[in-house]
Amino acid sequence: MSVLVVALAMSAACCLGFGFVLQQAAASHAPRSDYLSPRLLLDLMRVPSWLAGVGLMVCGMVLGALALANGEVSVVEPLLATNLLFAMTLSRHRTGQRLGRQGWAGLWLLAGGVAAFLLAGRPEGGEAVTSAARHWLVVGVVVGTALLLTAVAKRAVTAASPALLAVAAGLLYGLQDALTRVSGQLITGGGWTALLTAWQPYAVVLLGVTGLLLVQSAFETGPLRVSLPPLTAAQPLAGIACGIGFLGDRLRTDAGALAWQAVGLAAIVVGIVLLGLHPAMPEGPVGGRREKSLQPN
Repeated sequence: MSVLVVALAMSAACCLGFGFVLQQAAASHAPRSDYLSPRLLLDLMRVPSWLAGVGLMVCGMVLGALALANGEVSVVEPLLATNLLFAMTLSRHRTGQRLGRQGWAGLWLLAGGVAAFLLAGRPEGGEAVTSAARHWLVVGVVVGTALLLTAVAKRAVTAASPALLAVAAGLLYGLQDALTRVSGQLITGGGWTALLTAWQPYAVVLLGVTGLLLVQSAFETGPLRVSLPPLTAAQPLAGIACGIGFLGDRLRTDAGALAWQAVGLAAIVVGIVLLGLHPAMPEGPVGGRREKSLQPN
């Protein structure tokens, strides 16, 4: 695990965390009729703060792609999960809330979980899986689960809808990260011709746009503390599953290593939940969307 990969991944997490806070602040004012509709993105494009948030997110994705080009998905994904720490920092600055016991507990669990997983698993690259059946099985499970969660959230808008949409978006973003790494390998192996004639780069764009719509709908329907933790937790889990499933990433598999990897992942999820529920994270409009039109700010 190189210093470059860590620096790129942490910089990406910083941009993502700050960007999510700005996006949610704008999306929480979106009209009810925009829920899970492309019109939501068109309306939000008129809001400068949302555009700034998306700009930061794009920077984060580019930095994440550079990290993935130089490191394994199983290494980069846990580091990207620290975006919640940066979101907490910005939210704490805006609300004036102290971290307190809950905040420090969440911070140490998230940071310690990432360290435990990486030290115990010692992820390393390997030969990508050539079996098309296994490749499409992993992709199908991830996309199918995301579609199922979205369908449930769309059928009946409840208090759980933001979390369901956030998990769906996180799954798609994790798959997007894995396919981004594949796209980088295509350029390295065959140049731009190999990239442009493959399906992976187009899937990366489609997953990115779909994930963005799901995230903004989650931000629109509930507070950041409900939507961001599931998003942050689902993305690395999906990315690691894809890395092991078809990218050839290898982790230590002895009993002790597996136990510490499980402990690390559990600590990451618990830390994310504690930070997401912290009072410093903005509550937003409770219960759903506001009817008024978006106003530039």
